[in-house]
This record gives sequence, structure tokens and C-alpha cells, in this order.
Amino acid sequence: MTDTRRRVKVYTLNEDRQWDDRGTGHVSSAYVERLKGMSLLVRAESDGSLLLESKINPNTAYQKQQDTLIVWSEAENYDLALSFQEKAGCDEIWEKICQVQGKDPSVDITQELIDESEEERFDDMSSPGLELPPCELSRLEEVAELVASSLPSPLRREKLALALENEGYIRKLLELFRVCEDLENREGLHHLYDIIKGIFLLNRTALFEVMFSEECIMDVIGCLEFDPSLPQPRRHREFLTTTARFKEVIPISDPELRQKIHQTYRVQYIQDMVLPTPSVFEENMLSTLHSFIFFNKVEIVGMLQDDEKFLTELFAQLTDEATDDDKRHELVNFLKEFCAFSQTLQPQNRDAFFKTLSNMGILPALEVILGMDDVQVRGAATDIFSYLVEYNPSMVREFVMQESQQNDDDILLINLIIEHMICDTDPELGGAVQLMGLLRTLVDPENMLATANKTEKTEFLSFFYKHCMHVLSAPLLANTTEEKPSKGNRYFTSFTTLLTDINYNLAVKSHCTFRTHFSCPGALRFMRKIIGLKDEFYNRYIMRNFLFEPVVKAFLNNGSRYNLINSAIIEMFEYVRVEDVKSLTAHIIENYWKALEDVDYVQTFKGLKLRYEQQRERQDNPKLDSMRSILRNHRFRRDARTLEDEEEMWFNTDEEDLEDGEAVVPPSDKMKSDEDLMDPISKFMERKKCTLMLHAGGNYTDSNNVLNVLSYRLLIFDGISLLFQGGLVGLVDYPDDDEEDEDEEDTDSKEESPPLSKKSKLSS
Repeated sequence: MTDTRRRVKVYTLNEDRQWDDRGTGHVSSAYVERLKGMSLLVRAESDGSLLLESKINPNTAYQKQQDTLIVWSEAENYDLALSFQEKAGCDEIWEKICQVQGKDPSVDITQELIDESEEERFDDMSSPGLELPPCELSRLEEVAELVASSLPSPLRREKLALALENEGYIRKLLELFRVCEDLENREGLHHLYDIIKGIFLLNRTALFEVMFSEECIMDVIGCLEFDPSLPQPRRHREFLTTTARFKEVIPISDPELRQKIHQTYRVQYIQDMVLPTPSVFEENMLSTLHSFIFFNKVEIVGMLQDDEKFLTELFAQLTDEATDDDKRHELVNFLKEFCAFSQTLQPQNRDAFFKTLSNMGILPALEVILGMDDVQVRGAATDIFSYLVEYNPSMVREFVMQESQQNDDDILLINLIIEHMICDTDPELGGAVQLMGLLRTLVDPENMLATANKTEKTEFLSFFYKHCMHVLSAPLLANTTEEKPSKGNRYFTSFTTLLTDINYNLAVKSHCTFRTHFSCPGALRFMRKIIGLKDEFYNRYIMRNFLFEPVVKAFLNNGSRYNLINSAIIEMFEYVRVEDVKSLTAHIIENYWKALEDVDYVQTFKGLKLRYEQQRERQDNPKLDSMRSILRNHRFRRDARTLEDEEEMWFNTDEEDLEDGEAVVPPSDKMKSDEDLMDPISKFMERKKCTLMLHAGGNYTDSNNVLNVLSYRLLIFDGISLLFQGGLVGLVDYPDDDEEDEDEEDTDSKEESPPLSKKSKLSS
């Protein structure tokens, strides 16, 4: 993972005194022989090119601003700045600069700056502080002007902040505010607004600690109510004292914690609602305010996390059946906000936080909450569950595998999630989409751990197939128990699309076979993914159960329509030909060649026949027997280089002949019916005596065998043929389609196929 501490943006100051962004990259310090010294190097994160190469000169004045910004000048009119993503990275580079210049890293400026304009405005720049006017009602305008004039200069801001801090000036200003408000002195109140706003822009933690103290914060908010640009003052204090109410769902015994919660809420309110929207230049000047709120939230989470009595009472009431609905709703919302605060923690602290919640029983509590009827409570519980899954999916997997040893499948936490996804009544499937994302994260093999003694991928996926797959696949299998899908509405189509997204990880990333869709194109995509794995285990299953039969039937039933189904089927067969999947090639030609031999507007099927004949020739040639043995040892998993060598040895001449013959000929008008298929096709449905039965427990069985983990990986194939047959709808509606559809319905029982002809050419 890329180290974000050293991630920076490089800025240069242009002729108009505006900062230009030169790119984003990662900064480092190293000795550069060409420059004869330690230098700052920034390489672009996009392509690794060098964005900046700057020697750290001993006499250059470097400034550190707002904890994440380093600014310096390399020439008279060439100013540079590095804006760091994280404070830690800025501190590291600042230490390197100070080390080269022999300075203490605690300073913000490595060299004294000489500014003639500042010398003209301040006669004594070497003085330790700035003298402030007396804090009197008649001098407020003068104070406001002094604050405004100090903001553009870092040195003046520093001196002003020290003066305000040392003289206790803020408390005196707030006393004047109360006087002005009592006297209804609108002019004085407007000056105080400008002063307090300017103090915020000084960006000093010490000043914020005074302003946000219990005795001062409401007066500070009061000063910010009297914006000179508004005809009437705001009523922020009235909102905070009367409308906004603090409610303790669990009594908080620690007064410091209660005060910290009050303070954080009010400061957040100041940032979001009271202060005017900062300009581009002012936004960075409020970075300390953001940090103040951030660290307050960290403290609150830490204090609550350490209060075992509080957390114990919280989870006890959450899971107590006697707790009324309103109370439980408040408890769940509190826990949700508690988890949201945890996002401010550093990774190691966040890990400890979630471990604490896990030890207190958050997952069993969520299991209870998710089983309740209250939709709002379940929604909040889902949000809490999402925090757990997104941060530590392994913790959730470990819990669900452990509980499976004690509980039945239908009450497992992960099955509750699946059932809520299946039963989502929202037409837009908003809740189902969220749950689908969580489930996809849990079954994603890429975030599963693997150690010397334990493989999470193997254990969890085996658990998932054994205990959860029957719940996840229940709607799809129930919809395909007949010869045609029983449901064809928009809702069911949307739902099965969600399952398609979930099972992409299983079908492709983990070599598991569960991916389907309501429509014929979806079933084609699923089968195409399985064939693309080039695994003989799956190929044998396809051949044994003649699963190409519904594909060929769909191709014939599509008739003369030139659409997605036509292209997808041809591409599937073309893939088998190009990749030379020998077992499938032989199976297709031996069982379906009579149905496909007249398709000559593409060369795909004739190419398959040629591949098949070449295979037969090689089998009759003993000189190539050793090569076939090598292929068997590799289980047909050949890389690109091996395939090229084989083709050069076996197919070179024939491939050239095939390429020369790729001209498209006029489409055939011959008729093809299902009776032209080989006998295995006509008897396919007779062989499929297995009937899927949906039991109350959600389990599926066939007439010959109880499904185990392996059979669940393969069971979903059985529904593909039904999806092909029942969900076939042309993507392009031709004028004569309605008449053809009526004819198809009349002749469906006779299993007759429409003419095999194409109106448009399709190159292979």
C-alpha cells in the first residue's frame, strides 16, 4: 500500500501571485550528486516522473505553515510550496530540512525574513510581542483594524496570537460583548464580529481552548450572530439552548466526558453553521479548527471505550426483550453515531475500538436487532454492521463460522443479512443494494487472510457453500423449478442482477460456480465465465449434463434476429475455438454439428469442425502422444506461450488456410428444427429427472443425492437451461416479431425452431 504520509501537491507562485498546481506525488530527501547536497525529490504518483528536485540550501528560509505546508523561495521570483496530505509526513521532511540547516525542528521558520514593507509598518520587529490597544468600547474599531491588517502576514499573525494569549484579551472582548448587547450597541457588535472572526483565522489551538471553554463558547457564538452584512442578527444561541437537546440514552457518570460531548457538538455547529463559508485562501487558515474537532472526537471515543460499565449497560438494553421500541431506537442510533466517530481514529486505535465492541458482544446484539420488525432499527443496525464489515471483514467471518457450530442455519447472522436482502420491498432495492455490497465484501477472496496454519479463503467459502448458499440461491432455484421461469417482472430481474454482482467474486475470483441472471444474456454471461476458467472439472460437468443444449436451442430460436444473444453465443463458441479447449470442441462437434453445420455467415463453427478433425489426426499419430501426456499433466491449464508453441507445431498451415477463408458468404435460408439435433439433445430433459424442491427450511435436494458443499457449487448449472428457454426476448424488435412469437407459442409443444438465417453479417 502506498505511504500517504509523503503524499504531496507541488505548487509554484506565478507572475500574478497565484499558486499553480504542478502535480501530485511522493516526496523524499536524498543526496543528489549533481547538486552536491541533500535535496527534496518529488516523483509523480501517476508515472513516477520527477516533479521537483530542489537542493536544501543552508541559507534558504523555509516556512512551515498550518502543520501541512512547507513554503520557500529558490530565486527572487520563484516561490515553491509542498502541501502534505498528512501532518506526520510534513514533520518528517521538516526535520530533514532543519537537520541540514542546523535548526531546531520546533521552529516554524528556519531563517529570519527581511521584509521592507513590514519594517515600515512595524518599527520594532525584534520586539517579543505586539502591543494591543486597551480593550475598551471606544477602541473596538482600532482593534478590528489591527486584526484585519495582521492576517495577511504569517509573522504578524504570530505576534497578534501571542499578544491575545498572554494578555487574556479574549475574555475582555467577551465582557465588552455582553455590555454592547445590553446597550444594543449595534456598531460595537459589528466590530466584535469582525474581531472574533479574525481570531478564528489566526489558527491557534491555545486561543481555541479559551474560546471554546464552558464559560466563553456561548458568548463567542453570540458575537458571530451579528454579521454586518445581514439586516438582522442570527439566533444561534436560542437554537442551541432551547431547540437542540442533549439526551443520554445511557446515563454518563463522567462529567468530563459529558462536557467534552457538549463542547464538540457546539464547535461542530460553529464550523458548519455559524462561521461564514471560508474563501479559498481562508480555508487552510481554519485547519486547526478541524483538528480541534477531530481530536475531541478521538477523546470521546476513547473515554466511552474505556467505560466498561457504560458499554455493558448499552448492549444489555439493546438485546433485552423488555426494552421498548422507542428506547431501542435511541440506543441503536447512539451506537451508530459511536461507530461513525470511530472513523476519526488511527488504524491501530480503530482496531482496538472494534475489538472492544466485539468483546462486548456487538455482533450477537446486531443479530438480535436485525431479527426485529422495526424497519428504522434494522436500517441503523445495517449501518453499524457496514462499519464492522468494511473495517474488519475477517472478524465478522470468524464470528459467523463459530456461531454455525451452535445455531441452525436459518438464524445465522449472515443468513439474516441474505434474507433481508431477498425480502427488501423497496422497488428500487435501496436496502438490498447496501446489503449486497456488504455480502460481496464478505465473500471476496482478495481480502481473506492466509497463514501457515490457516487459510481463511478455504474455510469461509466452504462454510458459505454449506450453510448459506441454499438461502442465497433459493429465489433463483424456486423460479426455475418449471420449464420456464415463473417470474418475469422488473423487481425479480433487478434482484437477480444483484445476485449476479455478488457471485462474480465466487465465479471468477475464487473459481466457484454460482452466477446467474433472470434473462438469457445473463445465463450466457455466467456460462461464458465458467468456460473462461478453462478448468476441466467444470468442462466435464458441462459435457456430462449436456449444458450446451440450451445454448444451441437459444441460438436456433433466435432465428434471423441480429442481436446481443446472437453475438454472445457466437463469441462463446469462438472462444472455445481460439483457446482450443479440446474437450469442449469434441463435445460440441460430436453432439451439435448437424444443427450448426449450415451456419456459414461466420467461420466459427467450420473452424471448430477443423479443430476437431485436427484433434482426431493427432490422436491417430503416435509421435504426438508424449505431447498429449504433458498437456494432461497440466490439466489443460496452458499459458499463452505454450499455446503458441502448440499452434506453431500443429496448426500453422491450417490456421493460414482458415484465415484466408474468412470471407462472409450470404446467409442460409435453410430450415433447422430441434429434430436435427443429435439424440442426446432430444433426450436431455428426459435425463434430467432431478426436480428442485423448495422446503420450509430453504434446502434443496435431488432424487439421487443429498447436496453437499461441492454439489452446491454445481447445482446452479441446472437452472441455466430453464433460463435459456424461458427468458429469451429479442433485444431488437423487428416488425414481424409479433407474428413469429405467436407461431412459436402455437408450435412450442412440438419443439420446432425458427429458420436458421441471418440478415446481417458478423465477423468471427
